[in-house]
Amino acid sequence: MKIGDKVRFLSEVGGGRVAGFQAKDIVLVEDEDGFQVPMRISEVVVVGNEDYDTSHVVEVKQRMSKPAERELEPADRPVTFKAKPQDRKGGDQLSAYLAFVPIDVKELSQTRFETYFVNDSNYYMRFTYMTAEGAGWRLRETAEVEPNMQVFLEEFGREDLNSMERVAVQILAYKREKTYLMKPVVDVQLRLDPVKFYKLHTFQPSVYFEQPALVYTIIENDRPARSLSIDAQQLKASMYQKSDEPAKRPMVTPSRNPGDPVVVDLHAAELLETTAGMSASDILNYQLDVFRKTLKEHEKKHGTKIVFIHGKGEGVLRKALVNELQYRYKQYTYQDASFREYGYGATQVTIR
Repeated sequence: MKIGDKVRFLSEVGGGRVAGFQAKDIVLVEDEDGFQVPMRISEVVVVGNEDYDTSHVVEVKQRMSKPAERELEPADRPVTFKAKPQDRKGGDQLSAYLAFVPIDVKELSQTRFETYFVNDSNYYMRFTYMTAEGAGWRLRETAEVEPNMQVFLEEFGREDLNSMERVAVQILAYKREKTYLMKPVVDVQLRLDPVKFYKLHTFQPSVYFEQPALVYTIIENDRPARSLSIDAQQLKASMYQKSDEPAKRPMVTPSRNPGDPVVVDLHAAELLETTAGMSASDILNYQLDVFRKTLKEHEKKHGTKIVFIHGKGEGVLRKALVNELQYRYKQYTYQDASFREYGYGATQVTIR
C-alpha cells in the first residue's frame, strides 16, 4: 500500500485514496471532499478504479457511467489536511514512558519485543533514546512525538538484552502555535533487568497497549524517574548538609565486634538502583528474597543477631517478615530491635 492507492473500508461503507501514513499502523484515507480519515491499515484494502461516494444508493449506477472526478487528481499530491492535537484535562504535566511489548506473549520464551516511546501529555516531545557502550553512549532513535501519542522505536530479541542494561532518554518538551509553561529538559538513565523479560508476570496490562507491556517511567506528573547518574554538585551539597536523621546504612552491615548484630536495610531505595517498571508486589518479593538469603547465609552461625530495617510505613513488609518467621523459620526467635539505634521500624532475629 502506497500514497495514491485507492482503498475501501472493510468494516464500514466508504473509501478514498491514501494520502499518507500516521504512526506504524495508521493510514490517512482522503475522501472526495478532501477530508482525511485515520484508519488502521488492517481495516482497509487496496482496490481498482471504483467510486466510493455513497451519499445515496440510488445514484450509484448513474455515477458508474460517468468518469470519476477523483481520477483526474494527481495521486501523489501532498497531505493538505491534518487535525491539530487536542489538549486534554490534566495533560499539562509531563508524563512519558518507555515501554517494551512482547510480540507474542503466549510464546514468551521465544518471542521478540517491540520498544515504544509514550508521550502522555499535551506537549510535543523531541527525544533521544540511547544505550550505554562502555564509557560512552550509542544513539538508537531520535524523533518528535505529538501530544498524547506513542511512537515505535525498534524491535529486538533476547540476544540484544545484554547491550541494553543501561538506557538513557533525554526529552525537550514544547507546544506549537500557542503559549505554554516552559518545562525543564528531562535527562534520565534507567537500568533494565534482563531477567524481567523472561517472566510473564512482569508484563502487565496498560492503557497504552492492547497486549501486556513492561513499562518504565521516564517522567510522571512533571517528576522525572530516579536517574542512575549522579550529579557531582548535588552529591557535594548532600555531604555538607546537616540533618537530624541518621545517615543511611548500606544494605548489609556486618557485625564489627563479637555480639554486635548484622544489620540489613530492606528499604527498596537501598536494595535497588531504580524501581521503575516494578509493581509493589515485585518490590515486596525482592525484599523477602533478600531476607531469606540473609538467613540462609547465617543459618550455621548460632547466636548471631540480625537486625532487619523495614521502616514503619503501612506495616506490609513487617507483617510479611513476621509471617515468614512464624511459619518458615520457627526455630529462630525475633523481637523489635532497639528503637534508640534503629527507630521503630526494625526487627531483630536471633539464629538458634
